[in-house]
Amino acid sequence: MGGASLSATLLVALAALLVSAGIQDARTREIANWKNAAIALLAPIWWWATDLTLWPDMATQLGLALIVFALFVAAFQFGWMGGGDVKMIGALALWLPLVPLTWMLIVMSLVGGALTLLLLVERAVRHRTGQIEVPYGVAIAIAALIALREPLFNHFGVNA
Repeated sequence: MGGASLSATLLVALAALLVSAGIQDARTREIANWKNAAIALLAPIWWWATDLTLWPDMATQLGLALIVFALFVAAFQFGWMGGGDVKMIGALALWLPLVPLTWMLIVMSLVGGALTLLLLVERAVRHRTGQIEVPYGVAIAIAALIALREPLFNHFGVNA
């Protein structure tokens, strides 16, 4: 399998994992560990398929992912995010360079905020009480798919 074909296949696999994780989180408020592990374990193959150099490209990507993961572990410790969400963000940080990752996190925050508002309105309309559980994996998946649109569509020769 050639580099372009392999990278396109990896992007399609990543997109499928993201959609599956988002659906699962919406239904159960959990993201399976195997999905996050698959996202993380496919990243080094992506690096190889896209010709990243060991130094500094792969080292930078790994360092960036470790920093992002550590920041979101702190959010988990404060009870602001679930563990599956944190693992998913960390795994995706292995795939995305700094600028696309930053945009993904911004879009994730906006989509997550909109989702939270929708759930608050739904709770009020149904006269429910208690805390809402936001399926943040949905926001992460949507934001990641938006961030991936460029490499995904450009591999097929389509201008996004």
